[in-house]
This record gives sequence, C-alpha cells and structure tokens, in this order.
Amino acid sequence: MRNAMKVAKWEIKRNLKNKTFIIGIFLTPALIFLFTFISSMIGGSDSQDDATHVYIHDKAEMYPVIQKAVKDAKLDWKLEESEMDVKEAREMLKKKDITAYIEIDQKAIDSGIITYYTSEDIEDLFDADLNTLEGPIKAAQLEQAGFSSEQLAELAKPVQFKAEQLSGASLDESSAEEDGFMKRLIPGAFGGIILLSIIFSSMYIFQSASIEKKDKIAEILLSSITPGDLMQGKIIGYFVLGILQAIVYGAAAISIALWKLDIDVLGYLFVPETLLYMAIAIMGYLLFAAIFVGIGATMADITSANTLQGLVTMLPFMPFFIVGPVLSDPEGIVAQVGSYIPFTAPGVLLMRLITLEEWPWTEIAISLAVLALSIWICMKLAGKIFKVGIMMYGKNATVKEMWKWIRA
Repeated sequence: MRNAMKVAKWEIKRNLKNKTFIIGIFLTPALIFLFTFISSMIGGSDSQDDATHVYIHDKAEMYPVIQKAVKDAKLDWKLEESEMDVKEAREMLKKKDITAYIEIDQKAIDSGIITYYTSEDIEDLFDADLNTLEGPIKAAQLEQAGFSSEQLAELAKPVQFKAEQLSGASLDESSAEEDGFMKRLIPGAFGGIILLSIIFSSMYIFQSASIEKKDKIAEILLSSITPGDLMQGKIIGYFVLGILQAIVYGAAAISIALWKLDIDVLGYLFVPETLLYMAIAIMGYLLFAAIFVGIGATMADITSANTLQGLVTMLPFMPFFIVGPVLSDPEGIVAQVGSYIPFTAPGVLLMRLITLEEWPWTEIAISLAVLALSIWICMKLAGKIFKVGIMMYGKNATVKEMWKWIRA
C-alpha cells in the first residue's frame, strides 16, 4: 500500500504541474461566472432610460399620494408633475417612448374613472402597476370626506384568502413539499457534480496508462513496484484529482446559487442525505476507474483504440440514454432496472433520489450491494488485465487475449 500511495502522490504532483489540467479545472467555472455576470448586466439594467416616464396633471391634490404609493410599491416609474392638457399630452406621446400621461381632477375622483394616455410602446404591465394606486387614492378620498384614522384603518384592513389545492393541501403544506424537494435537489446536484468530476478525472487514467506504456515509463516504474501497486496508485491519485475538481466546480455552483437565487443553499447542502449521494458518486468512480485503468493498459496507442476500447469510454454516460423514463416515472420498471445495472446505477440512483419523496431503501440497499460487488469483480479483473497488458507493446490487445489473461 505504501508503494501505491507513492504512485498516487506522483500522479497528483505530475498533473498539478500540468498547465492543461489546471486550466481545465478553472476554465469552466470561470466561463460560467463570466456568462452569468454578462447576462446579469444585460438583463438587469436599472437605467432611468428603461423606466416608464409618467406625467401627472394633478387638479385634485393627489400628486403627493401617488408619489408615495409609487415609492412604496417600488414601481419603475419616473414621475413628473405637469401642466399639459390632454391635447398637448397627445402630441407629446407621439414623440416619446415608454411614456404615460394621467389627468386627475375631482370629477375623475368622484366618478372613480381616471383617464390616462400612453405611448405605443408602453409595457404590458403598466395597467397592472396602475392598480396599485387605487388603494392610496381611495384612502385619500375617504380622508378628505372626513373619516377618522380609526375608521380608515378598519376600512383598509385586508381580507385574507387561504388557497386550497384540489388535493386539499394548503399553501403551508405545498411550501413543506417544496422545501423537501430542495433538500433532495441540492445535495443530489452536489453528488452529481462529484460523480461527473471524478468520472472525467478517471478518464485521465485511461490515457495515462496508455501514454506511460507508449513512452516506456511503465517499464521503469515496474522495476521497483508491482503492477497491482501501480494500478491502485493511479486509481487513488486520480480520485484525489477528481475530488479537487469537484470542490472547484461545487464552490462555483454554490457561489452562483447564493448570488442569483434566494435560497439557503448551504443549509440544504449540509444534511445527512448528502453523505449518501457522495457515497454513490465515489462508488461510481471506483467502478469506472477499475475498468478504465485495465482497458487503458491494453492499448499501445490511445489514438488507435479499437471498437471495444472506444465503447468503454461511453459507459459512464449510459444513464443519459434513459434519463427521460427515469425522471418521468422514478418508480417505474426502467428506473428500477437501471438501479440494478452497475454501469447505470450511480446516475439512475442520483436521479431517483432527487425526484422521489419517499426513498425505497430496499432498492437502494440492493443497488449499493450490486455496485460494491461489481467494484470488487472489476478490480480483480482489471488487475489481471493490467498486469499483462501494461507490458505488451506494439498492438492493442484483443478481446480474446484479455479473456485469456483473466482466466489465467
């Protein structure tokens, strides 16, 4: 085990000194931050040029009331008191964009109908925004009529409505369901980031074994350590590199979520369920790492991979082929079978645990047992293939030859 740890440290140091590896780790989060910032700057401009310019011709002393109501409602309006009559306002609106004109006199207040005029490009939500003025204007009207402050407070007392869904669930219960979903989604997304990061890292094992074999580095290494130590060291080393990559990606995802979303990301993340998601991700890595390191050792040159060796690299992405049926029916036959197939189990389990309100612990236990058994078998088989394949030069190994090594 000591030699395996030495190999792991060597792999970690070698890759951390590789500019391509470092750039690959930080480039994706940097691009995500950049595009998020640019979209925020473009879509979130609060420029006064985008505000609705509203002219108020006030003949009923309502301008201060409207001004306060607009401020309290945080409407994106630029208010201006005006002495223009309707004819002048019509001419002005033909020349200006995103502009409105409102004429308020006592007759309009008494009748309850206030006329307004707008430019052609006024926003569709302007009518809804106007409705926020109804309460303050009505309150001012009642105050002018001599109602006391106590009477106004009683009249202004809101009527509360409690929504009920067809299922009979109240909004509080709906909020609880949403909270439960977030408790599954955020740890599940974090587990997915870990799984993808360390799987991408495990693909470097595939390349590493082939390159070291091509460059005759393997001969030097095997002169002082056993093939088993070399294989284990590679798996451990690239696992650490994958975790490092997952930390960078996870930190970037959490930072963006805290920046753009109004949810307690850290509160949802640090829960016991996260440990299960992480365990699934790590078991997925160990399974694919064993396969990649074994098959990588059989290749004389990574650019000349045969059909079998090329298909091996697609194994971690098999869950994507059944993502539709799994998400639409996480308790269906496709999702259940996918949980028991070693190559799809990590991804399918993560998707199911995110979507299911009640976890099927029996199925989870069976799936984890299948993964653990598959890891043990693949490690044993990969060890036999790696031992012979790493010393074979000049050609890629055939399926027949690998089967012969396994049986030996």
